[in-house]
Amino acid sequence: MFTAESNPTEVCMSMGTLQVRVARKAVEAVDVCSFDLIDIGGKPLPPFSAGSHIDVHLPNGLTRQYSLCNAPFESGLYRIGVLKDAATRGGSKAMHEQVNEGDVLTISAPKNHFPLAHQAKSSVLLAGGIGVTPILCMAERLAVAGEPFEMHYCTRSRDRTAFYQRIEHSPFVSRVQFHFDDGPPEQKLDIHAVLDKPQPGVHVYVCGPKGFMDAVLSTARAAGWPEGQLHYEFFAAEPVARRTDASFEVRLASSGQVIYVPMDSTVVQALAEAGVYVPTSCEQGVCGTCVVRVLEGEPDHRDLYLTPAERAANDQFTPCCSRAKSARLVLDL
Repeated sequence: MFTAESNPTEVCMSMGTLQVRVARKAVEAVDVCSFDLIDIGGKPLPPFSAGSHIDVHLPNGLTRQYSLCNAPFESGLYRIGVLKDAATRGGSKAMHEQVNEGDVLTISAPKNHFPLAHQAKSSVLLAGGIGVTPILCMAERLAVAGEPFEMHYCTRSRDRTAFYQRIEHSPFVSRVQFHFDDGPPEQKLDIHAVLDKPQPGVHVYVCGPKGFMDAVLSTARAAGWPEGQLHYEFFAAEPVARRTDASFEVRLASSGQVIYVPMDSTVVQALAEAGVYVPTSCEQGVCGTCVVRVLEGEPDHRDLYLTPAERAANDQFTPCCSRAKSARLVLDL
């Protein structure tokens, strides 16, 4: 039971969330704002590692994931960078237009699905656009640890390069190369040159628009880079709908209940209609919040979260977007 004497931070932590205040909102580039979030009681925030993100509960009721882009040793704040996407589903628009300095937001504790491999001999960091947020955090961590790395940051133009001044004045600027789409040909990123030969102990990290990431990952895989040395995090997925989509069933292992999934419905939607709640966040198969174990049947994977090896195992899937190739899936629910 909540009382008037309850500490808001302690209450939120018990529920797996935190309440933070927007201490600073700043324009970092065209259509990009950063938000510095601090504990409402002035206490240190839970620690995080490079590559972490938080769930932000927005004023319009949506929940979105944003990577932390400040240095992991900064315990007093979380900094996120948000691109106002022309194709927004409401999240980035709300952050830009409804969230201001002084506002209180509810967020999750940091989660990390994109961690650094600390056994790496060296790291290659590749950022496209707003994908710089987790990559910049990694650069900060590697620089402080004295670990070798190189960073490539690709944007459409100088004025769309978020955190440019911060990087320019950082102690690791000599390890960063900027690549502008509207710049001279010789300064543009040559992915093949960067990833020409797989190197033992060298790990590659990439984040950005899907086209950019697909180009990097396909080049690396074609060159023979082992999957275990490739690390990536997608921000958004393109909707996948096929004319061959069919209805199927899911059975809940705990109760034996069988639920029908129509061809125009997701598994999450069908489960919700049957009174079965599965936590979701991105609803695009990007964040991994809704991943469920598959005990029987063959999933039709349409996410960007699971690795190729995890997909091949067919023992888990993302019910927010993935479907079934078999007539029935038995889920560990």
